[in-house]
Amino acid sequence: MALFKKKEKVNDEFTVLPKHIGIIMDGNGRWAKKRGLPRTAGHRAGADVFEKICKECGRLGIEEVTFYAFSTENWKRPKEEVNTLMRLFYDFLIEAKDRIAETGNIRIKFAGERAGIHSELLKLMDEAEATTADRTGTVVNLAINYGGRQEIVSAVNKLIAGGKTEITEQDISDNVYTMPDCDLIIRPSGEERLSNFLLWQAAYSEFWYSDVLWPDFDEEDLHMALHEFEKRNRRFGG
Repeated sequence: MALFKKKEKVNDEFTVLPKHIGIIMDGNGRWAKKRGLPRTAGHRAGADVFEKICKECGRLGIEEVTFYAFSTENWKRPKEEVNTLMRLFYDFLIEAKDRIAETGNIRIKFAGERAGIHSELLKLMDEAEATTADRTGTVVNLAINYGGRQEIVSAVNKLIAGGKTEITEQDISDNVYTMPDCDLIIRPSGEERLSNFLLWQAAYSEFWYSDVLWPDFDEEDLHMALHEFEKRNRRFGG
């Protein structure tokens, strides 16, 4: 069946790598539906892929990767699905010490608003950041309760609260959740839109889309995206 078609091996050697990759983890629900499973099963499968791609980014030496895990709009989803996602985050962080040890030099950070997230989950998030704070390898940002517009508004309000009366582009860049600007945004599942992700950082991002649903995304797909990035002529408006 096409669903389980074996992928061809893709060369994993690169002459140019993006410094910062953004990944929209999309297609979990559709993956589950195709298999007659509940959407929650898709999210669990997607969580395993997240860990695998984290490790591969670390192995390749990507400086920073931001995963779009839960948007500010995702709160509108059915309560059962939201609870499952939060439980997945919680379970991942409970096991974080072992998993972080396996991933070597990866540093974990979180991007998004803390309001609305359970205090126990926030505590685990803080512990994961503190545990990996001295790591010097790949920075893995998990965007939870994140929205690109909200991120810009939050940065502006922070500057105003700090006494700024005139705000520059650099001021905003210095106060959004993730730095540096995003070089490559990867979106599987066949959708071709940003969905309120890294709006500020994506000003000159390259985009790579795929019909592969996130739970089927693997290292070969990542390598294809990176090889495509190598071919792009980036002029940054010049």
